[in-house]
Amino acid sequence: MHVNCECCAGSGPAHFGRRRLLLGAAAVFAATALPDGAARAAPPMAKTSVSPAEALRLMKEGNENFRNEAPSLAANGRERRLELARGQAPFCVLVGCSDSRVSPEILFGRGLGELFIVRNAGNTVDTAALGSIEYAVGVLGVPLVVVLGHQSCGAVAAAVDVVERNATFPGVIGEMVQPIVPAVLEARSQGGDLLEASVRSNARRVAKRLTTQSLVIAEALKGGKLTVAGARYGLSDGRVEWMEDI
Repeated sequence: MHVNCECCAGSGPAHFGRRRLLLGAAAVFAATALPDGAARAAPPMAKTSVSPAEALRLMKEGNENFRNEAPSLAANGRERRLELARGQAPFCVLVGCSDSRVSPEILFGRGLGELFIVRNAGNTVDTAALGSIEYAVGVLGVPLVVVLGHQSCGAVAAAVDVVERNATFPGVIGEMVQPIVPAVLEARSQGGDLLEASVRSNARRVAKRLTTQSLVIAEALKGGKLTVAGARYGLSDGRVEWMEDI
């Protein structure tokens, strides 16, 4: 399993076709937002004006507030719901783990319509996840992508067991953890706690691959419209550790 796919390889006509596909998808999403046609009559919602640096600051600030148990100022009420019925303008794509203890909006103190979330066990990125991220960046204009690993991740622990004990798992669980194995192999050479080192290595590697294997993301980075960062969440202390130099 990997993040590279035929539709984001190369340039020229194929790249132009991908851009048209993304724009066409945006039109379909907007036209079908509400069954009664109200969304089709409403003007499209503007993209966020938040810069990449400001988006990262907001995420860091939100996690600090969460850790300090500050009152949440997230907008989740009726007016916000009506506003979002016209469209979305999130400021961050959050690639996270499915773990029930890692709820992105709570950890970062964000409200409805602010985070575009892609979650699976082990915060990996396959073709479907990459397409979702590219849609957020290329169509919605999201200025920040964060790949969030976390303490004691079960999917990463399974990959460690594959490397250390040649473990096998039922169903397709083994296939799911295979993309994490290279991160474990990288972390093993660093010494220390292998699981925690692997969590950090996995988040960093996934973030790095996004910057090199997606033309949509690479173009946004080149134009200064996007920042991609890795991160690690501590279950016990609630702190997000940032890996911005990927």
